[in-house]
Order: sequence, then structure tokens, then C-alpha cells
Amino acid sequence: MKQDIHPQLHPVVFVDTSCNAEFVTTSTMTSEEKRDINGIPHSVIHLEISSASHPFYTGKQILVDTARRVEKFEQRMKQKTETASVRKGKKAKRLAKQQKADTEAQPDAKKDASDNA
Repeated sequence: MKQDIHPQLHPVVFVDTSCNAEFVTTSTMTSEEKRDINGIPHSVIHLEISSASHPFYTGKQILVDTARRVEKFEQRMKQKTETASVRKGKKAKRLAKQQKADTEAQPDAKKDASDNA
């Protein structure tokens, strides 16, 4: 039988950062941060969400915004609406382009008519 092919299990404490719930278990994951629990050193793994804070398990609708996702989204939408109000629409751009083409074509048409006469 081959030696050292199985993963090593380590005592670990998973910490939910949104509600500070802790789960003590064993895992193949490790970290540099350690904590002694009952005299045994455990690696500390931080989680953004767990069964202690997930709306499916808690039955509560809470907003977990650890990375400012909502604020970033609102800022992007505000910026888009501001630039959209300043910008002209496609129809206005096409009309301006058509008017410019018409004004440039009119002097040429007058010049051609005078040359033929």
C-alpha cells in the first residue's frame, strides 16, 4: 500500500464573519491563524456566510454585504443614469448626422446646377 496518499486532517474552527458563529471540526484546510480550544491548537478559517447566517437556514431576509457589493452596484447605476442623461440618443445622433450630410450636399448641388447652365 502506498504511503502518504491520504490527506491530513487538522483540527479547525470555522468562523462566520457576518454573525460571529464558530464551528469546531476537522478539515484538510489549514491557516496561519491559530486558536487554542480545550488545549488543542485549531486553525482558524474565516467564512463570509454559513448555515448560521444564510437566509435559507435562518428564515430571515438579511443583507450580507461584506465586500460593499450593494454600494458598488448603486454607484455604477447612478453613474450610468447620469451619463445617459447627458448623452444624446441614437435618433438624435442620426438626425444630426443626416442634417450635416444634407447641408454639405446642398452647396455641391447648387454648384453642379450652375455648371450645367
